[in-house]
Amino acid sequence: MTGRLLLRAWFAAILFIGLANLPAFAGDDWKPVDPAHLAMKAPMVEPDADAEAIFWDVRVDDQDRDLVFTNYIRIKIFTERGKESQSQIDLTFLGNVKVKDIAGRTIKADGTIIELKKDAIFERTIVKLSGLKYKAKSFAMPGVEPGVIIEYRWREIYPFDNADNVRLQFQRDIPVQLVRYHIKPFEFISRGMRAQTFNASEPKFSREKDGFYATEMTNMPAFHEEAHMPPEDQVRTWTLLYYIKDVKQKPEDYWRENGKTFYNVLKPMMKANDDIKKTAAQVIGDATTPEQKLERLYTYCQTKIKNVNDDANGLTAEDRKKAKKNESPADTLKHGMGTGSDIDLLFAAMASTAGFDTRIALMGDRSRMFADFSFTSTYFVRQAIVTVKVGNDWRFFEPSSAYCPFGMLRWRLEGQQALIPDSKEPVFVRTPLSPPEKSMEKRTASLKLDTDGTLEGDATIEYTGHLAMEKKEDNDEGSQEQREQNLRDMIKARLSTAEVSNIKIENVTDPTKPFIYRFHVRVPGYAERTGKRLFLQPAFFERGLPVLFSSGARKHQIYFHYFWQEEDAVTINLPPGFALDNPDAPAPFKINDVAQYSVGMKVIGKNEQFVYHRNWMFNALIFPQQSYAGIKQVFEMVHQSDNHTITFKQQAAGQ
Repeated sequence: MTGRLLLRAWFAAILFIGLANLPAFAGDDWKPVDPAHLAMKAPMVEPDADAEAIFWDVRVDDQDRDLVFTNYIRIKIFTERGKESQSQIDLTFLGNVKVKDIAGRTIKADGTIIELKKDAIFERTIVKLSGLKYKAKSFAMPGVEPGVIIEYRWREIYPFDNADNVRLQFQRDIPVQLVRYHIKPFEFISRGMRAQTFNASEPKFSREKDGFYATEMTNMPAFHEEAHMPPEDQVRTWTLLYYIKDVKQKPEDYWRENGKTFYNVLKPMMKANDDIKKTAAQVIGDATTPEQKLERLYTYCQTKIKNVNDDANGLTAEDRKKAKKNESPADTLKHGMGTGSDIDLLFAAMASTAGFDTRIALMGDRSRMFADFSFTSTYFVRQAIVTVKVGNDWRFFEPSSAYCPFGMLRWRLEGQQALIPDSKEPVFVRTPLSPPEKSMEKRTASLKLDTDGTLEGDATIEYTGHLAMEKKEDNDEGSQEQREQNLRDMIKARLSTAEVSNIKIENVTDPTKPFIYRFHVRVPGYAERTGKRLFLQPAFFERGLPVLFSSGARKHQIYFHYFWQEEDAVTINLPPGFALDNPDAPAPFKINDVAQYSVGMKVIGKNEQFVYHRNWMFNALIFPQQSYAGIKQVFEMVHQSDNHTITFKQQAAGQ
C-alpha cells in the first residue's frame, strides 16, 4: 500500500498547514509575447538545443482541500528535431492526481496565433525508460514549425492533499531560461517552512505581494532519461518544501520522537474485536508454525478482502461510491473490502490476536528516491507496511498488494531502511532483497526446423516474483483479446515475421501462481539457408533483442530494480539429412556473485534433435557512473553470446 492515507493520522497529530487560495486563471490570461523572443534564432542555455523554454511559471495553492499546481510554460522551437520533440505533449501523472484546464496555442513569427482545440486532448498510458507506467493527458500542438513559440497551461490537482512535503521541479526535457514558483507560507506557531534542494545550490526566496514568496532558478539544463538510471528525484534538480519545528533536532532524536508518536497513533487502529479473533482462529486452523499461521492470515487478507483502490478489483465507479468507509479493522472484515491501508491494518490486527508482536513500519520508496534518514523530514518515509516479529527477526508483509507473494515485498520497498515504531525505543531494520531465483523468467520451446529455414512449434514463458507482479499489473485490466495482442506485439517486436496462434494466458490475477504464456509460433526464414547449410541462432527467446546499453557515455548511475534469473530450454527437431557442422558453444562466465551466464548444447540421436539450455543470473542493484564501461561490457558479452550462430550441413546420401 502507499501508506498515504494511513500516515495522515500521524501527520494530523503533529502538524497542520495550508496555503492561501488563489483565483483561477481565465481563458485570456496569456502573457504578452516579447518580439525579441519571436525573432530569436538560437538558444541561450544550451547552444545545441533544438527547443528551449523561455519560462516555466508555477503557482502552488490550496483550493477546496486539494493541492493545486497551476503551470504555464512558453517554448521556442529552433529546429525540425525541436518540432518533432515538442509537437506532441504528454502531461504525466500517477494515482488519483487529476490534470485539468489544459489550454495551449502556437504563435508564429508573424504574430499569427493558432489555438489548441479541446477535442485534441486525450488520455493514454506511457512507459518511461525507467519502466514505470504513467497516465498522461496528451495533445498535439497545432502548426508547429521551426521559429514558432508554443505555450500551454494546465492544472495538477492532488485530492485531499496539503502543501507539506511538496516537490518543486526545476528541470524539463529541454533547457529552461527561467523557472519560477509562487508560494504563500502558512503562519503556524512554532513551525516554519523549510526548503531543501537536491542536485543544485539552494535558491533564495523573495517576498511578493499578498504574503507570497517566489523562488526561481535560471539557465536550467535539460534533463534526459537514461535506461536503468536511479529514480528521477535522485538525479534531477528539485526543491522539497516542508514544515518543521523551529527547534533544531539531531536526526536520531527526530526519528526517535516521531517513531514514538506514530506508535501511539497507530496502536488503537490495530485493535481487534471478537469477530476478528474468531476469524483469525478459523483461518489459522491447524497451522502450527509461525510461518504457516502468518501465510494463512496473509492469503486471507489478500484474497478475501477486496481493495477498493485496485484498478482491477471489478468494482464499478458506483460500487466505489457506495462503499462504506471503514473506521476500524472490524469494519473492514465486516464489509469485505477496504483501502490498502484498511487491509494491512486488518492483517496486523489478526496477527496480533494470534500472539505476534505486530507494528506498522515506515520506509521510503526507492522508485521515487533513496531514503535519507539523516534528513529530518517525513518526506522519505511515506510508505507504511506491516511488520511482525518472528523469533528475533522482524518480517515484512504487504497483503494490500494484490500480486505480492507471501514473503516478498514490491521491489520498491525491498532493501530499504524501515523505521519500526515503539513506545520506548524505535529501531531501524533493513527490509530483505529477494534473491534472483525468486524472480525467474523460465522459457521452454519445442520446435521443428524445416529445410527452408522455417521454425515452428509450441512455447511457454513463465514469470515468478517481481517479473510476475509486473506482468499481472500490465494485463489485469485488459480484455483477453488485448492480452493476446500484447503477447503478439512482444514477439513481433523482435521477430517481425512471427505468426503467433493458440494463445493461452494463465494466472493473470492469481496472487500466488506464476504468470504464464503458452502459444504456438511459426517464424518463416528464422534460419538462413545457403546452399547445403542452415545457419541458426539457437537462443530463440533472445533473437532480435537489442543490446541493453548502447550509448558510449553515461551521466547517471546504473540502477536495476531487483535481482533476476532467466532459464531457457529449447528443443529443435532437425530436418532429415542435416547434421551439426560447428558444435562450438558460447563460453560461460561468472563475475563474482554479481552475474553468471552459461549455455549448453547437444544433439540427441542421429542428428534428429538439437537441445539448447541457457542460464543468465544478475544479482546487483546499483553501480556508480564510473562503472558504466564494465557493466556495458557484461551486457554486450551476453548479447553476443545470445546471437551466437551454429551451422547445420546437409549430408550426402548414405552419410
